[in-house]
Amino acid sequence: MVTVREGKLEDIPQVAQIYDHILEGNGNEITGWIKGVYPTEQTAREALEAGELFVMEENGAVVAAAKINQEQVPEYKNASWIYKDILPEQIMVLHTLVVDPTCAGKGYGTEFVNFYEEYAMKHHCPYLRMDTNAKNVAARRLYTHLGYKEVGIVPCVFNGIPNVQLVCLEKKLEL
Repeated sequence: MVTVREGKLEDIPQVAQIYDHILEGNGNEITGWIKGVYPTEQTAREALEAGELFVMEENGAVVAAAKINQEQVPEYKNASWIYKDILPEQIMVLHTLVVDPTCAGKGYGTEFVNFYEEYAMKHHCPYLRMDTNAKNVAARRLYTHLGYKEVGIVPCVFNGIPNVQLVCLEKKLEL
């Protein structure tokens, strides 16, 4: 059985291992992330300490993770959002969604995004935002398939990674 829940301290090594699995081989070329720069075990620890780490678990093993909060990264100021005149407290943001590559093709990414949307609805946040690197074609395809609109690409240094083309996406839920 697959469930999504708040992360715990004992989940950190498994989340960090997912980051490492993603960055093996040509992972940098696919995601635009850099091993040892972002994401790292510290990324997961900080999300946990803030109460914002969520994990997907199957048979006791963490198979996916993400940070969910209302924090819009500074780069979002440069995006052409469709929904502009809204209060920040109406916005929920998904950060650093990862699915263990050994579990690819099982629908975990879709299921995690569904959890994110339900979480946002429970917190009365009908406006959803997220981002990905322009290189991450699979993530862009998934998010578009799930109804997210690409609202712009922001060139930036992102989480210590230079020359990122940050794709900003958004969706509005009906509460």
